[in-house]
Amino acid sequence: MLQFTNDTLFMCDAKIQTILVSKNILRCFEHVSGLKVNFHKNKIGGLNVEEHIFKKFSKIPNCNLMRIPFIYLGIPIEENPRKLNF
Repeated sequence: MLQFTNDTLFMCDAKIQTILVSKNILRCFEHVSGLKVNFHKNKIGGLNVEEHIFKKFSKIPNCNLMRIPFIYLGIPIEENPRKLNF
């Protein structure tokens, strides 16, 4: 039986080493919990970092690029939180 987890948000520095460590942490999570991480459904994005850098980063865990603004757990996430209209 496969089980899946979703809606996890990581915030980290825009460095290749950080992406590699994050992927290894998720792999360890798979082995320890028995749950499956769908890397092809994951998204990577960021603030104040050039898009070509994130394109390179997204190839490491084999995930897609995320565009801002986005919805996380039903909450809109934008670059400027003062612009949010609830």
